[in-house]
Amino acid sequence: MSHSTNYRTTLITVAADCAALLSAPPAKPGTVAGMQYEMLSARPYELTSDELLRAVEQARKGADAAARLFDKPQACLRASPLVKQYGFGLHHAAEARVALVPLESDEYARLLADPEVKKRPGMRSSRK
Repeated sequence: MSHSTNYRTTLITVAADCAALLSAPPAKPGTVAGMQYEMLSARPYELTSDELLRAVEQARKGADAAARLFDKPQACLRASPLVKQYGFGLHHAAEARVALVPLESDEYARLLADPEVKKRPGMRSSRK
């Protein structure tokens, strides 16, 4: 059975306990956050969440690990360090393709106010 992390017409909002007041790119390029940021900033609305997670897994652990990634349920992008630490929302368009949306941007405010866009909160880094 294959599991999916894709959302449609959904904004994953910046986590409630994210300290960032403005979005900022991750400082370390080889990290999960760095790779997700590089791929999404270079290719907005080209990758689905599943494709992004698989590409990062392949870059980190190889093709075999990437091929087996969805054999078991995976954390979706609500757990991404981009929403937990770096001040980015993640917009999933109607066809499930993902783009970065900086917290301070007009686009983030527009998506947040749009009743047609589902909102899913980024996961907190710590328990309340």
